[in-house]
Amino acid sequence: MGWAGRLFDERDTLVRMLLLDLSGIGYLFFNIHDAPTVAQWILAMVAFAVALIFHRRPGVNLVVQVALLAVAICLVADITINQVGASWALLELTMRARRPRAIWLAAGLLAAVDLTDSIGDPLPRVLSGVFGLIVEVGVPLLLGLVIRTTRELARQAQERAAEEQRRRESESRAARADERSAIARELHDVVAHHVASMVLRVGVARHVLTDLDPRVGEVFDDVHGTGSAALADLRRLVAVLRDPDGVRGDAALTAIEPSALPAALGAAVDRARQAGVTVEADIDPAIGSLDAVRGLAVLRLTQEALTNVAKHAGTSALARLSVSVADGAVHWEVTDDGRGRVPAAVPSGGGHGLTGMRERVEVLGGHLEAGPTGAGWRVRSVLPAASNAPAPSPAVTPAASATREREAPVGPRTTEPA
Repeated sequence: MGWAGRLFDERDTLVRMLLLDLSGIGYLFFNIHDAPTVAQWILAMVAFAVALIFHRRPGVNLVVQVALLAVAICLVADITINQVGASWALLELTMRARRPRAIWLAAGLLAAVDLTDSIGDPLPRVLSGVFGLIVEVGVPLLLGLVIRTTRELARQAQERAAEEQRRRESESRAARADERSAIARELHDVVAHHVASMVLRVGVARHVLTDLDPRVGEVFDDVHGTGSAALADLRRLVAVLRDPDGVRGDAALTAIEPSALPAALGAAVDRARQAGVTVEADIDPAIGSLDAVRGLAVLRLTQEALTNVAKHAGTSALARLSVSVADGAVHWEVTDDGRGRVPAAVPSGGGHGLTGMRERVEVLGGHLEAGPTGAGWRVRSVLPAASNAPAPSPAVTPAASATREREAPVGPRTTEPA
């Protein structure tokens, strides 16, 4: 808003009245034609005081200023102060009146009082008085109407912009709902169907093949359990996608209870060990008291990181998992020595694991660091306490992220998790 807009802002009425009073006092002190009389000083001081007292009641101010002008016409020769006060009162009323009728009544009252000064005068003086109404009544009336119209147009523009914003948000919500529904259908009709089929076939094979090697049986049991858990997660995810408002709080709250987090982390470590990765785990028992959202984040980060160790560093790699709680903040880290062999079955193309991990951490106000360390790779994060979570500050370097998301070559690991 420019200086003119601030000058005529409705909230700055008192400032305008102070400036008007100061200019009137300056006029009285520096009038080079005639020294002001006592009556002129009294009328001016009363007009100044009324303008300040009733600066938020333009109707009352106008009536009093017009009355003072009528008295000044009868008592003093120089009525400039009271004319300006009445004209300014008309300007304030025009800018702020709720009903247009009040504006025209006020303008008519001021014009009638001002014309009383020309009663009994010769015709040229009467015509001069009528012309003076253009300055005393017409100018404040016109200026007030312009300001009033400008404010109304600005208000309407703001309302249209707000309505347009609401319309875009509504269309965006509708588009997201449609996309969620489409994803839910695909998950249910394709992914969940195939996962259910695999779980069923593994279960059938486990019961049909009775003379299996115990190690093969353990693999079957692990595949069956993992598939069943994945199927349950898919069903839960489909429910969330179809009706996000039907889920209590964060969707993550339906996945794991905080007290079950230590056992869930232990299961993730055991699964990595079953895949052949040597895992050294240092898990603080205090994580069992975390809230559900941060607890799930720690679990998902651990699962993703250990999966990436097996995928990119090889099943003979050594991984170290560290989870601790200090002053309410969760310190999580996974490192590997990078000495394993990258499996030949690693799919080509960059994945989105690191991006997903970073987004999950940033939502909770933490930061994620990922990059090479010696011959291996390190991923670590700090999830702040829920009461004083800082602003997100991702710490993944562009070079590390780009290196992580390139195609996985055979040799030292440089790809991002899938």
